Amino acid sequence: MDIIEAVRKRSSIRGFKPDPVAKGVLEEILEMATRAPSAMNTQPWEFTVLTGSVLDEVRRANVEMLNSGALPNPEHVVVGWPRESIYRERQVKLAKQLFQAMGIAREDKEKRAQWMERGFRYFDAPAAIIISTDRSLSESGPLLDIGAVMQTICLAALHFGLGTCIEDQGTMYPDVLRRYADIPDSKRITMAIAIGYPDWDFPANQVESEREPVKNITTWLGFE
Repeated sequence: MDIIEAVRKRSSIRGFKPDPVAKGVLEEILEMATRAPSAMNTQPWEFTVLTGSVLDEVRRANVEMLNSGALPNPEHVVVGWPRESIYRERQVKLAKQLFQAMGIAREDKEKRAQWMERGFRYFDAPAAIIISTDRSLSESGPLLDIGAVMQTICLAALHFGLGTCIEDQGTMYPDVLRRYADIPDSKRITMAIAIGYPDWDFPANQVESEREPVKNITTWLGFE
């Protein structure tokens, strides 16, 4: 698969087969991902890769915290969208597409809660990559670099037939990750990527999110 095909095929996978992903494959993906650009080659990323019983414990504890009503306490900047904005419109449109695919009615609070819970379980993927930065760095400073390495992970995963979903729900309770994944307090937990072999029979995996036409978001200057 060449890079153009990979960019076009990449999508957020929210349903995975239970098949494990070999450590060697994940290691190769991360080795490729570290070629991502970063400001002055600072490479401000660190990875913690979870699978097996450790990931199961994190899933269980995340869901317990969620269902207990514990307030999320993320260490990363949480994205927000103004209510009356195109950004909010796009987010709502995607949510409607996903709920329609999954047969979740707007008034069905139980199914909506179950869907939310999936994110805290890393969508039941067989592995998860937790990305951290050092607390000596500013909170927002490394984010562009983190975005680059995440995109590269997602593209490299396609080479091995794997799917990914970048998601922050898996980092909303950082104390859980510190307890079970032994991430030290000196590291700021930034984002998670669920990774595994896609279950193409899972309805949400059939959803194709739209993209704004380039002509609507680009200004061209100096061209004939």
